[in-house]
Amino acid sequence: MSRYGIRNVLTRTTLAIGLATGLAATLQGCVLALAGAAGGTALVATDRRTVGAQTEDREIQVKALSDLGNNLPDGSHTNVAVFNQRVLITGEVPDIASKQKAESIVRNIPNVHSIVNELAVQPASSFGSRSNDAYLEGRVKTSLIAQKGISANNFKVVSERGVVYLMGLVTVNEGNLGADAASRVPGVVQVVKVFQYISPDAVANAPAASSAPVAAPAPADAASAGPVVGAVPDSSVSSRPLDQQPPAPVTNSSPVQPGSAGVVQ
Repeated sequence: MSRYGIRNVLTRTTLAIGLATGLAATLQGCVLALAGAAGGTALVATDRRTVGAQTEDREIQVKALSDLGNNLPDGSHTNVAVFNQRVLITGEVPDIASKQKAESIVRNIPNVHSIVNELAVQPASSFGSRSNDAYLEGRVKTSLIAQKGISANNFKVVSERGVVYLMGLVTVNEGNLGADAASRVPGVVQVVKVFQYISPDAVANAPAASSAPVAAPAPADAASAGPVVGAVPDSSVSSRPLDQQPPAPVTNSSPVQPGSAGVVQ
């Protein structure tokens, strides 16, 4: 991986770990909240993806970060999230040509089924904005843990400039519940669904995971807790209590493009 790609991964990981530590203290030892904020991945025991798909997702992410870092112009800032071979590209690039080039680069990576290109054509985000995104990801994951009717392990959360992207293999109802929970977290300016939908029958017939850890209940006011040590909210983040902030708008992702595997799901 290039120095750019390594630095990008280390920055996001360091921010997430630092913010997760503070969030865990705020939630008085909610173990799953810490794991969600620091890890950003679903537990293997309860993940609806196959083990093979999870492995491929990690390989695609590493390859994509490296290739984007080596081939996009200076001033680009890109992040890659992968779930079930669907690739979400977020961040900022200097021009439309760079946005199109990024999509082309990812399309050529083996086993990519589809691509959601959410890159913005604008200057790269600030360190403060990226710190706030890591903070928001932890807050949203905590809200998903507290939400009845869904399992937070079925969702992948990505935040970019206050916009929260939700990925996962979910039913339509689960997706709506998760999006609604995320939209009510203070500081979230928009929620974008990047789900791959499955039928309720597929969920009902799925084998139960007997060894999956049991989630500790999150405090009822977890989503409205104040900023934690290490969080650097930017000017777009509201400090108003949750019950005084209207839900953020919820939309679907941009049109999904086929990847190297030629499949759009």
